[in-house]
Amino acid sequence: MSAYYPIVTLTGPRQAGKTTLIRHVFPEKEYVSLEDPDMRYLAQSDPRIFLGRFPDGAIFDEVQRAPELFSYLQTIVDMSNKEGMFILSGSQSFLLQEKISQSLAGRAAVLKLLPLSLAELSDSKISVDDLEQVLFTGGYPRIFDKSIPTSDFFPSYLQTYLERDVRTLQNVQNLDSFSLFIRLCAGRIGQLLNISSLATECGVSVNTAKGWLSILEASYIIFRLRPHYKNFNKRLVKMPKLYFYDTGLACYLLGLQNTEQLLSHYMRGEVFENFVIAELVKARINSGQETNLYFWRDHKGLEVDCIVDKGGELAAIECKSGRTVNSSFFDNLNKWSTLAAGDSTGKIVVYAGDISQVVAGAELLSWRDLPKKVNGLVGL
Repeated sequence: MSAYYPIVTLTGPRQAGKTTLIRHVFPEKEYVSLEDPDMRYLAQSDPRIFLGRFPDGAIFDEVQRAPELFSYLQTIVDMSNKEGMFILSGSQSFLLQEKISQSLAGRAAVLKLLPLSLAELSDSKISVDDLEQVLFTGGYPRIFDKSIPTSDFFPSYLQTYLERDVRTLQNVQNLDSFSLFIRLCAGRIGQLLNISSLATECGVSVNTAKGWLSILEASYIIFRLRPHYKNFNKRLVKMPKLYFYDTGLACYLLGLQNTEQLLSHYMRGEVFENFVIAELVKARINSGQETNLYFWRDHKGLEVDCIVDKGGELAAIECKSGRTVNSSFFDNLNKWSTLAAGDSTGKIVVYAGDISQVVAGAELLSWRDLPKKVNGLVGL
């Protein structure tokens, strides 16, 4: 993208490795962190003088902390007419997106960096043999780079997120209530998102709950999976489903302290489903593509966990946390396939077992084989 656009913006959750990646890809560029109070003050108080120090461009990290820069960047890149001048990064999506859409439309490419995928962990020679360990640990790079126990990493991560990002985004006064809200979201993984119920259980208004969900989405903690729009002559639900980008954080929020607890936990199936859906999302995002994933559910409760829309051709994916193949794994896929008729291009069950094979016209895919299959599953 730096060969096509004068500005490239990289956004994503805190601690996903944005700074490390950018400095590795652009070692020749001067690096400036706007977390530094002195740099931030100069950028905010006199953007013209600040930017004048970087005639050949630079990397500006946590750039959402100095939104004053964006209008001046527009003028500079228009005058210079050079590609790849400025590389911007930040952890807060909607602040960046709002300023970019206002000031830098057509001048900036926007990319996202999420926690490590199973393929990235495998490529890095990190052991991914134990499914429960993979689910429980998640994919934040620092855990692996510094060998940090998750019991130390996630409490600090959550506290930093609450104190720095949440207060900045909407000036949330009651962080205890917001912390409870995040935990309640973790308890709703893979469920239809009923905002009224969530608000009632947390003791806040529906509008507050909507705002807090927006914060969690903007900071890449959660994402919503939308229902597929094609009805196949059936009445469909309209509510999205809720997932976390990282299952390690979700496990921490669920109060899990070790992999043994996860193995017998009542939400193990939902956490496994979250893992599979997040892997599919990461495959699209890591290729610079928008997600093309949905779920399907009719008014009678017939549901398929994930529908991949490949330009009108649809593939259906079910997630099963059982290790032993059961014929019931394919029931919903077969019913959906009958309704989808000519639109269906594939039926896949991703399960917690070890053997991948074709069963009764559907592909049974072991979670272990996701890294080499995931791009094909999402149409890449």
